[in-house]
Amino acid sequence: MDEFLIFVKVGLEHVLNIHAYDHLLFLIALTVPYVAKDWKRIIILVSCFTLGHTISLLLSVFNIIMVKSDWVELLIPITIFIAALSNIIFAGKASKNGTITFIGAVTVFFGIIHGLGFSNYFNTLLPGKSTDKLLPLLEFALGIEGAQIVVVIAVLILAFIAQTLLKFNKRDFNLIMSSFVLGVVVPLIIENPIWKK
Repeated sequence: MDEFLIFVKVGLEHVLNIHAYDHLLFLIALTVPYVAKDWKRIIILVSCFTLGHTISLLLSVFNIIMVKSDWVELLIPITIFIAALSNIIFAGKASKNGTITFIGAVTVFFGIIHGLGFSNYFNTLLPGKSTDKLLPLLEFALGIEGAQIVVVIAVLILAFIAQTLLKFNKRDFNLIMSSFVLGVVVPLIIENPIWKK
């Protein structure tokens, strides 16, 4: 049981680590177009992200895919940029940025990219055969999912406060938060070491 809790805790800390805020930024961008009544849709999208994240770790554990970390470190902020920019472009549109199938597929793909950013570290965390890493990987995914739900709830509470107490409308809150995410992520893209090679 202790070992189970260790990997769930690693998953929780992976998302809730303030120093690894890229995950938090993506979750903010994923959540801000919605309100609490959209909770089922949000949970589906968060689970799609976890699925993508887990798929990339699984592919890495079995040495099916290996990506240079330099490129992944550039692609991660680009995925966040795309999500936030999409929010701004489609702010206030009734379609909520398209069908859940399309957004879910994009979210799985973004989860794969984010998971690749953690894959090298995850492999060093667990010595032994690839099959020995399957159970810890699933436990880690549970921790990821739990932490993401915590972040989503925090964003929804912030949205509720902004929209009820501060009288922001949903569109304005989406624009402000998505612009904040862009403001943080654009320098990460511009200052990425890959441009200096």
